[in-house]
Amino acid sequence: MSEEIADALEAEGIVEPFPIQELALPIALNGSDIIGQARTGTGKTLAFGIPLLQRAQEAPGSSKRPRTLVVVPTRELAIQVAADLTTAGKRSGARILTVYGGRSYEPQINGLKEGADVVVGTPGRLLDLEKQKHLRLDGVGAVVLDEADKMLDLGFLPDIERILKRIPAERQVMLFSATMPSEIVALSRQYLRRPTHVRAGDDNEIDGSAITSRIAQHAFRTHQMDKIEMLAKLLQAEGHGQSMVFCQTKRTCDRVANDLEARGFAVAAVHGDLGQSQRERALRAFRNGKINILVATDVAARGLDVDDVTHVVNYETPEDEKTYTHRIGRTGRAGRTGTAVTFVDWQEMPRWKLINSALGLSFNEPEETYSTSPHFFEALGIPRGTKGKLALDKRSEHEGLEAEEIEDIGDTGGPHAERGRRGRGRGRNENRGGSSARGESRGESRGEDHGSGEERPRRSRSRRRTRGGQSVGTGAAGGAAEAGARTAEAKAPAAKASGESESAEGTRQIRRRRRTRAAARRDPENT
Repeated sequence: MSEEIADALEAEGIVEPFPIQELALPIALNGSDIIGQARTGTGKTLAFGIPLLQRAQEAPGSSKRPRTLVVVPTRELAIQVAADLTTAGKRSGARILTVYGGRSYEPQINGLKEGADVVVGTPGRLLDLEKQKHLRLDGVGAVVLDEADKMLDLGFLPDIERILKRIPAERQVMLFSATMPSEIVALSRQYLRRPTHVRAGDDNEIDGSAITSRIAQHAFRTHQMDKIEMLAKLLQAEGHGQSMVFCQTKRTCDRVANDLEARGFAVAAVHGDLGQSQRERALRAFRNGKINILVATDVAARGLDVDDVTHVVNYETPEDEKTYTHRIGRTGRAGRTGTAVTFVDWQEMPRWKLINSALGLSFNEPEETYSTSPHFFEALGIPRGTKGKLALDKRSEHEGLEAEEIEDIGDTGGPHAERGRRGRGRGRNENRGGSSARGESRGESRGEDHGSGEERPRRSRSRRRTRGGQSVGTGAAGGAAEAGARTAEAKAPAAKASGESESAEGTRQIRRRRRTRAAARRDPENT
C-alpha cells in the first residue's frame, strides 16, 4: 500500500485492519476479481476503496476520464462511500466525484469535465450521464458493486448489467454483499473472472441469523397510543447518545419527529418524500452532533455509517428479518456496543414471530409493556421518575436542525423537493405562500385575494322564481321566496318611474317571440 494512503489513514486513527480488510486487501491490490461477504459495519468500504485509490494513483498520465467506478444502491450510501474514499485519499491527490439522482446535473457534469479518478454513483444517474456522453466508461479499469443484494432488491440488476457491458473487458470487478442470493451468484459467474470468495465471520453472522454479541436486543409488546411516551423515556436512558428511530411509513416518520420535537428533543426526519437537500441536511446535522435523534424510514437503513449510534428503535416492526438486521446494524459498529429496541403492536405480532423465528431470537412472546412498567425502566437503564418530556436544562445540549444550513444542490424532482424544514409540505388549509387559505378565523371571507393581500367584496345576488313575468312560489318556501323578493325590490333604487313594470315588459317580449316562431313554422320562405 502506498505511503500516502497509509499516512492518511493513520492520521484518522486507522492502523489495524478489520477482518474483511485483512482478507480482501492482498487479493484486491493484486488486481484479481473478488467477492466479499461481511456483516454491515465491518469496514467493507476501505476493503475495496484502498485498491481503487492505489490504482488511480499508479495509473500513468492525467486523463480526465474516470479510472475506477463504484456502483451503490442508494444516495446515502454514495455520499458515505465518497466521504470514506476522500478521507483515505487526502494525501494522494485522488479526485473523487459523487453522482446520484435528486441533485442537479450541472455540478456533476462539470466535475466530469474537470476530471475524476473515482466516480461513486447510483445506477440510474450513471446511465443517464453515460447516455448523454458526459460519462466515458471506456477508460475504467476497475469497478465495484457495493451492497449488491440491496441493488437486487431495488430492481437495479438490469442497470448493473448495462454498466458492466459498457466497461472494457480487461477490468477488475469487486462485488461486495452481505448475502449471496442466486441472482448475485449468476451475475458473478457471468461478469467476474475466476473471483476469490472471501468471508469475514461465519455464515450465520454474515447472513444476520445470529445474535450479535455487541448489540443488546429488546422487544416489548406495546399499545399504539403509548408508543411515543415510551420512546420519549427511552431516549433519556443512561448512556444514551446518537439514536435512530425507524418507521414503516413517511407519514408516521413525520408524526413521530414532530411529537419528539414538541417534547424538547433535537430531532430530524429522513424519508423518500423529502428533497435531496433536506435529506442531506438532516444527515449532516446527525453526523455533526447538532441533533442526536434521526427518525427515518428504511431509506436510511443502509448507507448511514455513524460510529457512535448507541440506540436503534424499531418504532414499528420491520417487514422481515433482513430489514430488521440492517436496521439494528446501525449500532454496534466498528467494535462498539449498542442497544436495539423493537416496539411490537398487537396487529404486528404475526410478523414479529416470523422475524423472531428466522433469526433465532428469544422474544417469541414479547412482554406486555407500558410507559410506566417497572421492567421497561430496568431493562433499558432509564432513571426512575423520567418524564415523557426532555428536561429544560438538557434542551440546550444540541444546537438543533436549524443550526445546519441547507445546501443549494438544485433538487431535480419529486413532488416534495421544495418542502420546508423536515419536509412537512403544505397543510390542508395552506396556500403556496404558506398562509392559511381559510384565514386565521373561520369567519374570514372566502373571497380573499391571496395575491394582493386584500379582500374582494362579495356580490350579493337575489333570485326570484317567475312564471309569465309574475313572481310565484310553492308552499311556504315559495311564499318566503316571494316575500324576500318583494323586500329586495322595495330596497332597490326606483327604476320603474316610467310607469311600466318590468314583469309586463317581459311578458310582451315572450309573446312576440312565440308569434315569430309560429309564423316561421307556417311560412318559412317569407319569414
